[in-house]
Amino acid sequence: MSANPRPFDPEIRVLTLNDLDRIIKIEHSAYPFPWSRGIFVDCMRVGYDCWGLQVRDLLVAYAIQTHAAGESHLLNLCVDPEWQRAGYGSILLEHAICQAAVKRCTSMFLEVRPSNPAAIRLYKTRGFVVVGERRNYYRAEKGRETAIVMRLELDQQIAAP
Repeated sequence: MSANPRPFDPEIRVLTLNDLDRIIKIEHSAYPFPWSRGIFVDCMRVGYDCWGLQVRDLLVAYAIQTHAAGESHLLNLCVDPEWQRAGYGSILLEHAICQAAVKRCTSMFLEVRPSNPAAIRLYKTRGFVVVGERRNYYRAEKGRETAIVMRLELDQQIAAP
């Protein structure tokens, strides 16, 4: 459970190009080395699953994932820092897991920075396990940072109706 109660129930919806300004604002406030606008455009253009979590009329979080060959890959899950610790990351992660199960994926992978203990804790709480690392994966203040690779086996997950 989150440290702060959610002030409003969120809605999860498909992201569109109209959301890009807000996505970029969140991305830049959350990460020292954010994705570019072009990366988000490309993800939408090629048909990746791009989900937004909206509270009232404000987009506060998003997730980008792919599905191929029975595997799902969570590429980006980000909550606006002003809206963190209210359980929205958990809600969006659960949605991504359900989408992967609906698409008959048997496992879900992600990379996470070792310097992001809150994200690691979220993923471990949901059942992701560390399966490896990708050396020099992320840009960092002083060079590169290794990514922790995590996997969730979906064969026992319940698909969304």
